[in-house]
Amino acid sequence: MNRDKQIIKVSLYGILTNIALVIFKSIVWLFANSIAIILDAVNNLSDVISSLVTIIGIKLSNKKPDKEHPFWHGRIEYFAAVIISVIILIAWIVALEESIEKIIHPVSTNYTIITLLVVTVAIFVKIILWRYFKKQWKKLNSGSLVASGIDALNDSLISLSTLIWALISIFFHIWLEWYLWIIISIFILKAWIEILKDTVNEMIWTRADSDLTNRLKAKVQSYEWVLGVYDMMLHNYGPNKIIGTAHIQVNDDMTAKEIHRLTRNIQVWIYSEFGIIITIWIYASNNDWEFGKIQKELNQIIRNYENIIQMHGFYVDDSTNNISFDLIFDFKEEHPEKIVKKIKKEIKSKFPDYEYSVIIDNDVSE
Repeated sequence: MNRDKQIIKVSLYGILTNIALVIFKSIVWLFANSIAIILDAVNNLSDVISSLVTIIGIKLSNKKPDKEHPFWHGRIEYFAAVIISVIILIAWIVALEESIEKIIHPVSTNYTIITLLVVTVAIFVKIILWRYFKKQWKKLNSGSLVASGIDALNDSLISLSTLIWALISIFFHIWLEWYLWIIISIFILKAWIEILKDTVNEMIWTRADSDLTNRLKAKVQSYEWVLGVYDMMLHNYGPNKIIGTAHIQVNDDMTAKEIHRLTRNIQVWIYSEFGIIITIWIYASNNDWEFGKIQKELNQIIRNYENIIQMHGFYVDDSTNNISFDLIFDFKEEHPEKIVKKIKKEIKSKFPDYEYSVIIDNDVSE
């Protein structure tokens, strides 16, 4: 079964489970007169909506590329996760408002053995559902399942709070469940913020996973003729839909045929192993030892600037007397352009016959 069908299957299990909980809790509410239980039922109903959003998101994200969206529709799944987080927030606001209202105007409840039994079963069902979602989101790498799984865990805590305060009200005739609801709501809000933050980060693009980029670089570096691997960028267009670019440095006497064979082998290996479509760019490297003297001098100058992480792509074009190289700056450096001017001035004072072309790179991967 492919990934999308598996996510839909998991979501359907969540829908059926939550519908059953909504029905049982609504029946219990009629007898117990507990606003906490009916709010719990409403929260389960929001989970049904969340799962439906997940299914719709998967269906839409599975559309084939078209002229307007040549990189697939996979990021729709992230929007689905955002919608789910909004649903969680709405449920949180409703619960918090109701809790504050009942603190101001308290009411008594009528809990029974059946009430307690249903709430206890709901706790275990939600924990089982959370563990199931957790197993599947790790397996399927789905942001929507992460959101649904954390929501299931929150629901189990809410039901547990209802059970605790039901027991307190039965044995001590004290109705304080609303205070616990406020405490629980704080944890729900924290979970909501984390879900939204992770999803938005995926939507706006974040640094690729270091383990993945390091593995890719190590493999590419192992190919004969590859002298260095730089500027590896991986762009996420939905879970398991990644397009990337990377620079490799090779000797400038390689033929176009040799470069084609090398880059093609790298691209095929990366796609077969990781499903990543990657474009390989080329940096040429000089064989002349005299040009190595210039590079050595440049490295010594660069060492004086602590916010420069790396220099790469060094090449001397003796036909135009132009020297080009890239500099990667730490993000805390506020004025990289000024440092570049200083470096160009220093190196030109030592080798005045050349012009210098410098590109400022971002620190996009380890």
